[in-house]
Amino acid sequence: MEVKPIHVANECPGPIGKSKIIIAGPCSAESEEQVMQTASQLKAEGIRMFRAGVWKPRTKPGGFEGVGKRGFPWLQRVQKELGMQVCVEVGNASHLDAVLESGMDMIWIGARTSTSPFAMQEIADVLRGVDIPVLVKNPINADLELWIGALERINRSGITRLGTIHRGFSAYEKTLYRYPPQWQMPIELRRRFPELTIICDPSHISGKRELVPSVCQQALDLGFDGLMIESHCCPEEALTDAAQQVTPQALGQMLASLVLRDKVPTENIFADCRERIDRCDAALVALLAERMNISREMGELKRENNILVLQSERYEKVVNDAVVEGASKGLSEEFLRKLFEVIHAESINQQL
Repeated sequence: MEVKPIHVANECPGPIGKSKIIIAGPCSAESEEQVMQTASQLKAEGIRMFRAGVWKPRTKPGGFEGVGKRGFPWLQRVQKELGMQVCVEVGNASHLDAVLESGMDMIWIGARTSTSPFAMQEIADVLRGVDIPVLVKNPINADLELWIGALERINRSGITRLGTIHRGFSAYEKTLYRYPPQWQMPIELRRRFPELTIICDPSHISGKRELVPSVCQQALDLGFDGLMIESHCCPEEALTDAAQQVTPQALGQMLASLVLRDKVPTENIFADCRERIDRCDAALVALLAERMNISREMGELKRENNILVLQSERYEKVVNDAVVEGASKGLSEEFLRKLFEVIHAESINQQL
């Protein structure tokens, strides 16, 4: 993909305010008064890119699904009277037509839409010949290729000011976060496309406003290009996602407290650590190779003795023993279970 960086000139407090993209605003545009009050307060905090959803995809029918086109005159007031840029979500081609007609400055494509190649292609077709920045949220499910495919469809339509929003992924089990970040996904995306603008949506990852600052800092520590944060003048009264929205004043205080790390150290302070890590990695590869050699020997023994390859009870014992041993050495259970799941899968492959 050939892409150009996306820029937003904010005047937020703290070191990140002028160096990172900051997009803020309510989850939903609920009323003209709410939009103008929130935007005015955000502008006072140095925010110059306002976000608001006019269409809200709901899991079940019957909830507040947004005000639709009725909200565009309110957003146009934000542009004209406050001099702010406005970013709006589109979920399909007809949404995009309305957004372009109303003169919005930027669009983002939501996680539910980016999951569908059909919807993405329809949006890409409408974008042909249009010059507007586009942000694509990750699909709800943790599928990097699906995310890249969505980006490529938009890029092939001629959009070069193209970026992504990392908003976490759905999980079956209960976790600390509403949508666990699975940072390895945007990290891999950055590795493949180093010029791509990647910003973080800590509001959806967190699900709770008290977790938003820590997720923001984690994203900055990983080198993200900016943040999209949900902010409402009266969060407790919000019609959607009330628990994860912060007031503009709280947002300003949080931005001022965030730390921007140096990208490259001024001296080679990691030389010794990196040398030791390289030795550990080499030892790990050698041990894994030895383990797989043993797995192949076991596969031969099982075939010779007419024994099933999969021995589930044995696998559980191996993992549980590793978890107990790892806990005494400061390793997390989640990490070890994921690690041995991959090792076990490859061991099975070697025995087949």
